[in-house]
Amino acid sequence: KALRAVTEDAGIQESSVDVAGMTLRVDEAHDAQKAAQPAAQLERPLILAIESSCDETAAAIVDGKGNLLSDVVASQIDFHSRFGGVVPEIASRKHIEAICGVCDECLDVAAQRLGMERLTWSDLDGVGVTYAPGLVGALVVGVAFAKGAAWAADKPLVGVNHLEGHMYANKIGAPDFAPPAVVSLVSGGNTMLVHMRGWGDYRVLGATIDDAVGEAFDKVAKALGLGYPGGPVVSAQGAKGNPKAIEFPRAMMHSGDMRFSLSGLKTAVVTYINNERAAGRELNVPDICASFEAAVVDVQVKKAEMALHETGAPTFCLGGGVAANPVLRAAYGKLCKKMQVRLVMPPLSACGDNAGMIALVALDRFRQGKFYGLETDAQAHADLEQEY
Repeated sequence: KALRAVTEDAGIQESSVDVAGMTLRVDEAHDAQKAAQPAAQLERPLILAIESSCDETAAAIVDGKGNLLSDVVASQIDFHSRFGGVVPEIASRKHIEAICGVCDECLDVAAQRLGMERLTWSDLDGVGVTYAPGLVGALVVGVAFAKGAAWAADKPLVGVNHLEGHMYANKIGAPDFAPPAVVSLVSGGNTMLVHMRGWGDYRVLGATIDDAVGEAFDKVAKALGLGYPGGPVVSAQGAKGNPKAIEFPRAMMHSGDMRFSLSGLKTAVVTYINNERAAGRELNVPDICASFEAAVVDVQVKKAEMALHETGAPTFCLGGGVAANPVLRAAYGKLCKKMQVRLVMPPLSACGDNAGMIALVALDRFRQGKFYGLETDAQAHADLEQEY
């Protein structure tokens, strides 16, 4: 069992005892969590959701009013950073080691907020879990655990698409957020624009044909020797540099469609770095990072503008780990102000993989009676448009 509340930062508490070598992060920054009602006024259903698609083992509980009663994450970054990226085998093993402790902590935090002495699986109304897309070995752990818990407690199982979870993450920062909207999903494994016509009604407008934005950040960071994950370190260096110092390519910026390509940009940056080193010149890391970041953002903003014009959507929102990038957030802010479109962004704590967003999707699907059988299995890929 983990002991909570030793360190606090921006509403996020970290446990004093780790689970499987990982420190638990209990996110208390969401306004919705603080609005939780006492147990006597608790509105059903009560759903616990599990997220294990990559290198975070997470669990969250949501009540019938959409209040996140607990949102717990155990991150494996320290285990993967020495390899410069996520190692699937290690990720799967750490999920197995952590998932029991994470779920126990999730139940305890929710009980504490509800003024209850104890909360058990039997007190829940349903169990949600991310079943796709992601690393299959990592997903299998969460899916198997959720199926076992649902069967043992005789509760319905709800499968959730991870990408839809990132769209729902916008409700954590803006509970009144609702479609129609254009969503930019930018993460380590996905880069796409989605027309959200309604909850569960999605049309993919365009996606990357090679690397994802987050993947490009990681590879540039590795080439510069900045470590993993690449997004935060490249962003920190870029904040000190000149975004116009180096003219890196803006791939497919004028392609006339909403597809993306990051492979050429990544190669151009790595080639520039190698050429500078071969010439014996000292690398200006801040300028390289700032110029790379500017190339990424310019294309993202151009495609987003196209999507908003095509759909006429009144709202634009973000999802995924790269949604935490300050340059990208600021650029989207300027675009939406110019186009008089509402901009909704998830809190920084909800940009990365978390179970709070999965729980919010599971709540909607539970109410719709869209349950999954115990034969449900993990999938590396899933078609967002055909989800429902």
